[in-house]
Amino acid sequence: MPAPRQPSLHRIATAQRAVAILDTLAENGDLGTNELARRVALPASTVSRQLGTLTDAGLVEHDAASGRYRLGIRLVQLANAVLARLDVRTEARPHLEELVRITGETATLHVPGEEDAITVDFVPSAHYVQHVTQLGRPSIGHATSAGKVMLAFSERTLPTGPLRAFTKRTLTTRAALAAELEHVRVQGYAEAYEERESGLNAVAAPVFAASGALAAILALQGPSVRFGPDEAHAALPHLLERARAVSRALGWEG
Repeated sequence: MPAPRQPSLHRIATAQRAVAILDTLAENGDLGTNELARRVALPASTVSRQLGTLTDAGLVEHDAASGRYRLGIRLVQLANAVLARLDVRTEARPHLEELVRITGETATLHVPGEEDAITVDFVPSAHYVQHVTQLGRPSIGHATSAGKVMLAFSERTLPTGPLRAFTKRTLTTRAALAAELEHVRVQGYAEAYEERESGLNAVAAPVFAASGALAAILALQGPSVRFGPDEAHAALPHLLERARAVSRALGWEG
């Protein structure tokens, strides 16, 4: 049987520019042509042509009144096609809801991404004060509980060079991160207390597939004034129980 073809190592510059434009719109919201051109370091004429093509494809929308551009609705359709094959969302949803009922804090579901863990589902806390979670938001590998679980229980190599300090509590050296990940593997869960954002704490646990590979990550998060280390530790048995339940639903027998 012939081996499957691998992606070409050659890259198409126009496609890379289109991706850069989409990424910039995702990060910054509505932008005009000139402002977008400055952010992606391309001539405005090049960006204008790219925007015309992306708009025709429905990947970008143009607001005629303001002249600004934003991400298009077709991206939602494409994202839903990706999410539809993630059966773990179906299995995890009732457990997310139960975690919120028991703990009162926001429960999130992540899948391993290329560099970070990606949020694919969440159930918000009923509290008035809560952190705003977004689908598709990356959980930084060295600075979040979900990201640490991804690094600890997958085959990914550790980031090289200095690590970005998001707060004064962020791990910023490879040695410190390696030690933290070993601790995560031993205890079976990860913690992050104001490491990605000041005032936000979180704990996370791995979900395994039938093969034993990391399939997803369940997490709980809340404001530090309400979800401190004591509250997080009290919630851990429930989090671990639900992570094991989702793993078993996926065929894991560990």
